Amino acid sequence: MAADLPSAGLGHGLRTAERGADATRRGRDTVGWAHERGGYERDTAARTHERGGHGPAAELALRTAGRPPGGPGPAGHALGRPDLLAAAARIAPYVVRTPLLPGPVTEAHGTGLLLKAEHLQRGGSFKMRGAANAVLALGADRVVTGSSGNHGIALARIARTLGIRLTVVLAAGAMPSKAAAIRALGAETIQVGGGVAEREERARALAAEQDAVLVPSSDHPLVVAGQGTVGLELLAAAPDTETVYVPTGGGGLLAGLCLAATGHPVRVVGVEPALTPRYARSLAAGHPVRLPATATVADGLRGQCPGAVPYPVIRDRVDELIAVGDAEILAATALLHRLGVDAEPSGAVALAGALRAGRRERAVAIVSGGNTPARLHTPHHPPAHTLTRNDTKEHTP
Repeated sequence: MAADLPSAGLGHGLRTAERGADATRRGRDTVGWAHERGGYERDTAARTHERGGHGPAAELALRTAGRPPGGPGPAGHALGRPDLLAAAARIAPYVVRTPLLPGPVTEAHGTGLLLKAEHLQRGGSFKMRGAANAVLALGADRVVTGSSGNHGIALARIARTLGIRLTVVLAAGAMPSKAAAIRALGAETIQVGGGVAEREERARALAAEQDAVLVPSSDHPLVVAGQGTVGLELLAAAPDTETVYVPTGGGGLLAGLCLAATGHPVRVVGVEPALTPRYARSLAAGHPVRLPATATVADGLRGQCPGAVPYPVIRDRVDELIAVGDAEILAATALLHRLGVDAEPSGAVALAGALRAGRRERAVAIVSGGNTPARLHTPHHPPAHTLTRNDTKEHTP
């Protein structure tokens, strides 16, 4: 296991609270936040109600008038809570509100550890949120992306519903079962040699060649805002949460949680595979650092470099980054399976981080995905099912 650990100077985590901003951003207590969360519930419901019976075509027509391509606001606009609220309203007909499940009872946590069940999200992972927000807001009819699998599955589901032509670029180590699920939904896949960096380079070039819209898996304001709705839901349901453990690859989910936690005293902890601690290394260096490609068992978290959009958000709000080895990830995956939570290894990384931290606290670990080969090969797995606005009773991917 020692071979899995990052360089000695980083230890198991990097606390950014020591940078001096902690006291300012934690000025509002949990009671105040619990009062404010009603605004999130009412605002989301009102925005959804305003759309009335508009179908996918009307959603597709939503465009960001007067905004730069790919941005959720005017030039110079910084992502914030309003962007997350807008995303929550926009994607409401296309996602489910995932539950908080009881986590494992441990000596350290007691019964205080909960699981945010994003493996029950449509498409089998949290990626549906960011994918839907970007596609619906941008109004594209042709999309290209680079993906390890789950983002591609999410985009393929919504592209099939809205009649969008989609091409997904996969790196050499992508899981065959995820590539097959993407193709089964009608999207084209292209596999390239190398790692995530090479995949992203090919996706950018292909989008330019095809005059298509590039929707990255994490490095896009609309994607980050969509992923942040996980945090809005979590903190609305459990406002007394003391720590949230977030699996961290490209950083879209972690950045989204950081935005959702603005003004809340919750600790936000990113958990990275020890073989790819790109955010820990980058924050220690003071700038984004690119790491070599690796083959961590957490196939969805193999990103090599922080994204330009998530990096500053994470830098300014995250409290700690924890590195977990592949053996810890597999142990957490097995533990979730014994609890009846069908997570993939990437989806168990946050729990591995919580177990490593061993803090007695009210905590939530985000189970980010459950697209295991067995589930993807199940005949009734929803990738074969067309997503519709009225399909509101679907709670399992």
